[in-house]
Amino acid sequence: MPAVPSRLPQVLAAVFVVMFVVLGIAPYDRTVWFLECTPVIAVFLLLAGTARRFRFSNAAYLLMAVWLFWHTVGGHYTFTRVPFGVITDAFGFARNHFDRVGHFSVGFYAYAFAELLTRRRLAGPVVTMFFALFVIMAVACGWEILEWLVADAEGGEAGLAFLGSQGDVWDAQKDMLADTLGAVFALVLFRLCGRRWGSMEPV
Repeated sequence: MPAVPSRLPQVLAAVFVVMFVVLGIAPYDRTVWFLECTPVIAVFLLLAGTARRFRFSNAAYLLMAVWLFWHTVGGHYTFTRVPFGVITDAFGFARNHFDRVGHFSVGFYAYAFAELLTRRRLAGPVVTMFFALFVIMAVACGWEILEWLVADAEGGEAGLAFLGSQGDVWDAQKDMLADTLGAVFALVLFRLCGRRWGSMEPV
């Protein structure tokens, strides 16, 4: 008798939709919310639309969900204003690092890229790891350029809130580093636990 597929992706999707609707009702700044949540919706619809053709492992969906949820919260408050004081105070930070954690979670998508290449037998282990890492690095770079262009075009408080640099002249570089470190973390998980989690089974 074939195993019954896990309902985890559907549960995550349902919880996300409810959370997205609730946090979209009265965000701090509607313009910033729109700018931040547009990529969230795009990624969510892409994953939902391709689920029948390629079902990722539960581990991959869980890792990808972290960014979806985290970024949705950031879009509601703006990343600078998210209530993150407990962490800020505990570590003595001079700024709100909620956005930095969000960038780290972007790197988790490297796990999904590695899983796709491995299960489809599109590349060997070495190419798979480097490709997944470089995709995240490219996305990180592209996002920082997009942030700059949009913030410059939008101007005002909304532009600064979307940029989220909080006065740090090295913010873009630190964000890209956080993305990259998140990808390295995800790829280490993939190599150490992927086979056990069903991320290397051919389809």
